[in-house]
Amino acid sequence: MAVAESGSGSLVVDGTRIDLIERGEGPPLLFLHAENGIEPAAAAIDALAAAAHVIAPTHPGFGRSELAPGMRTVDDLSYFYLDLLDQLDLRDVVVVGVSLGAWIAAEIAVKSTARMSRLVLANAVGIKVGDRETRDIVDIFALTDKEYLELVYADPQTGRRDYKALPDAEVLAAARAREATARYAWNPYFHNPRLKSRLHRIRIPTLLLWGSHDRMLSEAYGRAYCGMIPGARFEPIDRAGHFPHQEQPQIFAEKVIAFMGGKR
Repeated sequence: MAVAESGSGSLVVDGTRIDLIERGEGPPLLFLHAENGIEPAAAAIDALAAAAHVIAPTHPGFGRSELAPGMRTVDDLSYFYLDLLDQLDLRDVVVVGVSLGAWIAAEIAVKSTARMSRLVLANAVGIKVGDRETRDIVDIFALTDKEYLELVYADPQTGRRDYKALPDAEVLAAARAREATARYAWNPYFHNPRLKSRLHRIRIPTLLLWGSHDRMLSEAYGRAYCGMIPGARFEPIDRAGHFPHQEQPQIFAEKVIAFMGGKR
C-alpha cells in the first residue's frame, strides 16, 4: 500500500490502481465520494479526520484512478470495495457515502457488514421508490449546467466552475467524473432494481443524512429509503442540497462523528 501517513497515495486492489487519501487517527472510516468526485469532499474529509482515521479512495474510473476491465455497475464497485476492506484488513469500519457513494455503501452493506460497525448514507440514490411511471430522480444528463446547479445545490454558486480558467487536470477530472457516472448509473438510471428488496439485510446502526434543499431527489424519497433499513434514523441538514458534505462540511462531519460515538 503506497500511502503516506496523513497524506495521499495509491493502492492496487485486484490489479486496479486507485488514488487514495488517508488522514487522521482513531476508528477507521471509509469515505465513498459522490458523483462529482473526491475534490469537493476535501473540507469534509479534513473535518472527519479530526476524530477518525479516514480512508477516502477515488472510485475506479474517476480522477486518476484506473478502471478495471469489465467494471460497469455499482454492484461491481461494491465487490471492489469489499476486496479493499479485506486487503487492508479493516475492522469495525464506519462506512460513509454521499449520493453515488451512498449507493455503493448500501450495496456493500446488503452483501456483508462483517467488517463494518456503522453506516452513514447521505442523499443516497440507488433505489426506485415510485411506480414505473414516476421519475424519482431528475435526469441530470438532460440538464444544462445552470439547471443542474440550481437543482443540486442550496447555493448554486457553490458548484459553479469556470472550466476555461481551471488547470487541465481539474477539467480532466470533471470530464472523467461525468463519464464514469454515466457508465455506472445510466441504465437503469441511478438505481438497482434489486437493491430495494435487499435493504432489510442491513443490520448495523444506520444514519440517513439529507440535504434539505436537494431538488434532484425529494425528501420523501430519502425518508422512504430510510424506512426500508431496519432501525435507520433520518436526519436533515439545512442550507444544503444534494451534496451536504460540500455545502455544510463541518455540520456534516459533526453529525457523522456524533453517530460514531453511539448517539442514535
